[in-house]
Amino acid sequence: MSNSSFLNEFLLLAFADTRELQLLHFSLFLGIYLAALLGNGLIITAVACDHHLHTPMYFFLLNLSLLDLGTISVIVLKSMSNSLWDTRAISYSGCVVQLFLIIFFLLAEYSLLTVMAYERVVAICKPLHYGTIMGSRACVRMAAAAWASGFLNAVLHTAKTFSIPLCQGNTVDQFFCDVPGVLKLACSDFYLRVVWAVVISVSLGFGCFVFIVLSYVQIFTAVLRIPSEQGRHKAFSMCLPHLAVVSLFVSTVIFSAMKPPSLSSPALDLVLAVLYAVVPPAVNPLIYSMRNKELKDALRKLVQ
Repeated sequence: MSNSSFLNEFLLLAFADTRELQLLHFSLFLGIYLAALLGNGLIITAVACDHHLHTPMYFFLLNLSLLDLGTISVIVLKSMSNSLWDTRAISYSGCVVQLFLIIFFLLAEYSLLTVMAYERVVAICKPLHYGTIMGSRACVRMAAAAWASGFLNAVLHTAKTFSIPLCQGNTVDQFFCDVPGVLKLACSDFYLRVVWAVVISVSLGFGCFVFIVLSYVQIFTAVLRIPSEQGRHKAFSMCLPHLAVVSLFVSTVIFSAMKPPSLSSPALDLVLAVLYAVVPPAVNPLIYSMRNKELKDALRKLVQ
């Protein structure tokens, strides 16, 4: 039995075996990464430079763009590098750092999406009290809490995952280091050590999910009471971008975590990982700017 202390590296799941497909994968991921870099970079710059966008909604959107850039950089750059240099290896310390950062960025983003749902509830259901409830200090505290929750969960899961002996080889069934992939290498006797950490995170995640669902029930109830059709349309348009981002993120994560064993396969796991970790950072800027006149105007000024 080999202990994790003797592992120098892990082998990640490869997208392709032939050189041509490896270069195709590199090119596709490069295009997605550049799109995410451009879209999120423009949003960060627009929100930071345009005083018209110095509002709670755009402050949280700036934080979301930062988290999206962090997520896609940690995942995609290593995968691109491996395809370009025809290797599957990642060092033991590199795997630890990558797993920590992925958990940090993804869970902080999920927490931030929960905060953004609350901001939408206040904006639509309590518009007269919006300025009081969503003051600058309160917004900073909520954003800091989202980042802190991601950090604490990342510390917890990384520490517990790599504290157990690994005796099932060094091949991770994913194209990046994740908790399920590393735990599959664990000795069965030690697997239960991380159960309580998973239970804590699942409970918090479920709590956030319930909060988001209840928030939108409250929002839709309030919107349907608006007498004018124009008012209802405006209220719905304020919520649809956030709802689309949450739906894309949550649905793929839930399906990935709860799919039946009969459907489990490395290829399906790989596709689902791309859908919840690579696609959202690239499309989120498009979703938020598509029907947002203020953001479009700010971006137009930047380009000009």
